[in-house]
Amino acid sequence: MSFEEFIAGATPPAGTGPALAALWHDAQGDWAKAHGLSQEDEGAAGSWVHAYLHRKEGDLANARYWYARAGRTPPAKTVTLDAEREAIARELLQA
Repeated sequence: MSFEEFIAGATPPAGTGPALAALWHDAQGDWAKAHGLSQEDEGAAGSWVHAYLHRKEGDLANARYWYARAGRTPPAKTVTLDAEREAIARELLQA
């Protein structure tokens, strides 16, 4: 599935795990639902999405913790939230 198909759906695509479902809900403007779903995935993908969500919230200390748990480096300050969400989703869709 392409990123464009993923993000354009009326609901999260069937069979996606909590990390991808969280990104879909975030793209629809439901940060709280996205945050809850990211916490359901205790692996690297969930931690990465969780980090992104805390960056979006403005809680950078918490975001850094979750990036470290995911084994990821926080993005440069110039990377927009939309660009980061898309990059994460594209990588998870390829996995």
